[in-house]
Amino acid sequence: MARNRIPALFLAAATLAAGTASAGVVEVGPRPYFLIEQMKDGPLKSRLQSCSDRPMQRKLFSIGHRGAPMMFPEHTVESNVAAARMGAGILECDVTFTKDKELVCRHAQNDLHTTTNILKTPLANKCTQPFKAAAADATASAECRTSNITLAEFRTLKGKMDAANKKGTTVDEYMDGTVGWRTDLYAASSGTLMTHAESIKLFRSLGAKFTPELKSPSVEMPYNGFTQEEYAQKMIDEYKAAGVPAADVWAQSFNLDDVLYWIKHEPEFGKQAVFLDGRYGDKGFDPMQPATFKPGMKELKSMGVNYIAPPMWMLVTTEDGKIVPSAYARESKAAGLKIITWTLERSGPLAEGGGWYYQSVKDVTDHDGIMFELLDVLAMQVGIEGIFSDWPATVTYYANCMGLE
Repeated sequence: MARNRIPALFLAAATLAAGTASAGVVEVGPRPYFLIEQMKDGPLKSRLQSCSDRPMQRKLFSIGHRGAPMMFPEHTVESNVAAARMGAGILECDVTFTKDKELVCRHAQNDLHTTTNILKTPLANKCTQPFKAAAADATASAECRTSNITLAEFRTLKGKMDAANKKGTTVDEYMDGTVGWRTDLYAASSGTLMTHAESIKLFRSLGAKFTPELKSPSVEMPYNGFTQEEYAQKMIDEYKAAGVPAADVWAQSFNLDDVLYWIKHEPEFGKQAVFLDGRYGDKGFDPMQPATFKPGMKELKSMGVNYIAPPMWMLVTTEDGKIVPSAYARESKAAGLKIITWTLERSGPLAEGGGWYYQSVKDVTDHDGIMFELLDVLAMQVGIEGIFSDWPATVTYYANCMGLE
């Protein structure tokens, strides 16, 4: 019964979304204007203010990061509909798989305990680690994987804001961890989960293009005979089965071997395959020191990689109190690599340095208006192709004002 009900809800939401998309409605709402008001006076602020009455259009430069998860549960129908209405021209499904090896949209294979209501359902008994309450010096914990459950069981779940209260002594307390600058307002009545194939149908109905990310499995591969190569191929096969042109898909992975697999075995899709650069965690790697890049940017290009996607902070540094491109950015461009970056609107208020995403420019990050200053350097000086955002309206407004595609 539940297995049929969820797809019906999905189809209803997708039909409504398609109507919105066909009408060409883009609504950026008040947030871009709020951020512009926080900026210091200058040419960029004046330019952005001059666009306040301009009709907004969908932009490929604006990429919905898991939809619009600043306020909607990530990787849900509702989150992606919101992102499309804010003008995101590309939408993301992070791809992982269930126990029966069906592809679904989740940020990680092992995040169901923080992104869905699984702990309040009978499926909690199937989790890798059931909920354990906080006690004494031990924090609350749980681990629930998509590979713990079948697709039919996955369909019975409901998305929630990605959060956990590590001090929780009950399941309700543990699930109630949303930070103050996000909201649970829309989570209470939304949260429709999607398979990867359903995300393709939805994004197409919204008039958006596609950037699926093949997530690293939490289980050892091969998984019940399912190899990493078969996993990478299955993701591409679902676009081919849907008749989606390769030019509309930017397949991503942090695993360089996945990218190289697509380049070799699916060359049309491989042309736009994106190497998500997670080397910031490697010992000795320094985005300000090209000698530490292994492999180097020219070597990546020689392998057939055309797109690279580091976090924002790796692309910038400061000089004389101004944000400027980093050595990483310069080396990438010199090698002929196209750059996509992540993630705007994920850091909350910026008055105290901006946290992880702003670490290389923290000395000039002291107000929310810095967001547009950073975005301007990334677009105009670094020359990025696009940027992921948890609230795409901000990027959509900038792209429209600056004449970006």
